Amino acid sequence: MRRRVALIGAGGKMGARITDNFLRLSKDPDSSPYEVSFCEKSEAAVKNLRQKGISITPSDDAVRRADFVVLAVPDALIRSISSNLCPLAKSGATFVLLDPAAAALGEVTIREDLNYVVCHPCHPPLFFEQPTPEARRDLFGGIAAIQDIVIALFSGSEYAYEPAEELCEVMFAPVRNAYRITVEQMAILEPAMAEVVAASAACLMRDAMEEAVKAGVPREAAHAFMMGHAQIALAIAFGAISSPFSDAAKVAIRWGTEQIINPNWRSVFEPDQIRAVIREMLSTNPDRKE
Repeated sequence: MRRRVALIGAGGKMGARITDNFLRLSKDPDSSPYEVSFCEKSEAAVKNLRQKGISITPSDDAVRRADFVVLAVPDALIRSISSNLCPLAKSGATFVLLDPAAAALGEVTIREDLNYVVCHPCHPPLFFEQPTPEARRDLFGGIAAIQDIVIALFSGSEYAYEPAEELCEVMFAPVRNAYRITVEQMAILEPAMAEVVAASAACLMRDAMEEAVKAGVPREAAHAFMMGHAQIALAIAFGAISSPFSDAAKVAIRWGTEQIINPNWRSVFEPDQIRAVIREMLSTNPDRKE
């Protein structure tokens, strides 16, 4: 028997990517394990979905029938949307969130007879040989590039986990590994590790390149130099190659660390700091979805 999926926000940023994966799966409807209802309110998104031949289902109707309810909506709307939809769901259904933020802050409406899972893509990894040119161009993932995902069961029955993992692997296909972690651990990974630290470091690197351009270095040369040296620095730091940093580079790294990095930077991984940044992200950026 095919499982019914209600995809809420099917035409949004992440929802559109998941929609495309479901469409690829449904090219052979007889072999697809899912019957998907696509739910969307934005007029522009509805137009785009209809151009793909997709019929729009009212969310209330879809949720009442669904075995899985996927909330592909902005994090700041999870509280209101879950409070509206959770009461409509049939007993035993599983709600799937695509980000840990709302779950980590307790903003999801919980029913004891429902299951709740959070899943998030790791995105295609650096230093991994993708199988095709199309996959190598898919830097975000979910189209052709192989990626990993993380997934957490944060409320409900243990029996709900495996079917939810199977669904998440379809939504973010092609998936290499699905790592089971907790919601708290997922919040450590994002926002703390991936956004507060890694994305900040990436923007610092971009700003450093701009400073080189301001100092008179031709932009093309600065860009080429930064891209090559960023790759080799990451490869050395993460053990993708056996070569170490040179002694001179170690001196520069130590000097730069002292000049640039806040000595207390590790405090961003403390639980209260993670909750604080999530609260600010939800209050200032209601459309946060990679």
